[in-house]
Amino acid sequence: MNFQDFFLNYGLLILLGALLVFMFWNSSRRMKKQREEQAQKARQTVPGAEVLLQGGLYGTIVEFDPDNLDQPAVVEIAPGVDIKVHSQAILRVITPADEVEDETDDGFDDIVDNYHETHDGESSDAVTPDAEPAAETDADGRDGDTKPNA
Repeated sequence: MNFQDFFLNYGLLILLGALLVFMFWNSSRRMKKQREEQAQKARQTVPGAEVLLQGGLYGTIVEFDPDNLDQPAVVEIAPGVDIKVHSQAILRVITPADEVEDETDDGFDDIVDNYHETHDGESSDAVTPDAEPAAETDADGRDGDTKPNA
């Protein structure tokens, strides 16, 4: 029996065996990763920690028993507003890295600072808070406060 005949007869079985081994290996690796994530979440889930609940609510844990997961956790969602949730309803513990960055910093402050550094002492046509607003006019060019003559 030569090499080509061997793969014609047993090649499909070898391929299926290799695929089966890969599936078991990948499944066990994924389960190990999930166990590690659950253990880390259990270590971080302590009273005082900020959490995200599965319903999309953010709150702070007031009471939580990691040994008895059937007992509800008490989460404060607003000052003086405590709710009881199933302990598995805690989706994740919010860490400072998870919090949203300051979205107001769009670089505009740097542009303004740069402008002031390069244009100090020069006159500007910019409107100052003390300037009086121009009179508003209607579409036909008349002042908005006057009534048309009949």
